[in-house]
Amino acid sequence: MVSVLRVCSRPLCCSCNGYINQQCYASCLSSIVSTYDKYLSTCCSSKFNDNVVQNFTQIQLNTVTRRPPPNTSHFSECFHVSFYSSHAKNTTPRRYLKKGPSKNLRAISKSTFNQAQFQNAISQLPHRFTPEDLYKVITLQDDPQVCLEIFNWASQQPRFRHDVSTYHITIKKLGSAKFFQEMDDVVNQVLAVPSCGSEALFNTIIYFFTEARKLSRAINVYKYMRRSKDSSCKPSVRTYNILFAALLGRGSNTYINYMYMDTISCLFKQMVNDGIEPDIFSLNFMIKGYAQSLHVNDALRVFHQMGVVYNCLPNSHTYNYLIHGLCVQGRTVNAKELYEEMKNKGFVPSSKAYNSLVNCFAINGEIEEAEKILWEVAEKRVVIDFITYQTVLNEICRQGMIGKAMLLLNELQEKDLVDGHAYRKLLCGVEDEFRISNCRN
Repeated sequence: MVSVLRVCSRPLCCSCNGYINQQCYASCLSSIVSTYDKYLSTCCSSKFNDNVVQNFTQIQLNTVTRRPPPNTSHFSECFHVSFYSSHAKNTTPRRYLKKGPSKNLRAISKSTFNQAQFQNAISQLPHRFTPEDLYKVITLQDDPQVCLEIFNWASQQPRFRHDVSTYHITIKKLGSAKFFQEMDDVVNQVLAVPSCGSEALFNTIIYFFTEARKLSRAINVYKYMRRSKDSSCKPSVRTYNILFAALLGRGSNTYINYMYMDTISCLFKQMVNDGIEPDIFSLNFMIKGYAQSLHVNDALRVFHQMGVVYNCLPNSHTYNYLIHGLCVQGRTVNAKELYEEMKNKGFVPSSKAYNSLVNCFAINGEIEEAEKILWEVAEKRVVIDFITYQTVLNEICRQGMIGKAMLLLNELQEKDLVDGHAYRKLLCGVEDEFRISNCRN
């Protein structure tokens, strides 16, 4: 078997280094056939069946283009003969992809901490330290892992019990560093002690749970506060504001806001029924939620109740939320009334409110009113987005005033309200509208 392989590996034509041209094709082909016959006979004598032989070796005649040898320059095509095994090792180079650290490595790096800093911190504590002493030491630490180790070490000391201050500072350190799993373990210790807790501590826990997107855990802590018999642990208006902000921050989609608005309404009713007076933040959260979920009439109802029922005056955010919600529904008359009332009270609309007003008037075909507000915005140097300019120009073109659209666009460029890139894109839009109008005519 070895001798046959050596015969097969010998060059078949020494004059062309393994490549057969047309002159020596016949002689080389006969040599190929004889060599292959010898190989088959040897394999058969070695009790290999035909399938194994066929799978083990093959002959491939490939027509390749190669520079001819010196003595065969008049031929441009040569025939390459090669023997190869179908079980040959795959020589395709492996691709080594750069991988990030595995979960185990991340866990190890997260669990490591500065041992020297830990020893230095506990050495500052007296022999019989109090929770106040521990609070001061943990406050001075920058490494959250060291804070956690100090907290756990103190828990194992005899005659020591954590109080609200040590729980609070530890949860703050872990939550700020996004050590949410470790923070959750400390929170479970707090909830396991009935007489331990405060309104500020539970508000911090709820806040960091909402930051960790553990909304169900935040709601459970809120329910724990309501069930508590200690008046200092009851929910406050700040507790509800944290929950309102978390629920409204779940997404900017109208459908998502619509789904969460029922929960926000129930929480608001519970707050009022418990005798907690809502502040400007609570009322603005309600108006914002109703406006974003397209319940604009409910938002207006809360707006009119602010000064009468809740003894709280609206601010600029209140008007901005209402103007945006009214413009989304195309209620330009109500939006303009609130806009004038807002200006009379000395409030300045936000960029979002201005863009909503200009877009709403332009879409409804009120070009003059849209241009009037547009120039008011330009005087106050409030940012107007590209879509607003495009909407106004497109509506002017649809009304057949192509020349007016070009004058407005040139005036915007002269006053540096649009840059060169935006000007070219807006100009292309005006030209497209001009071609469409010509085709219609």
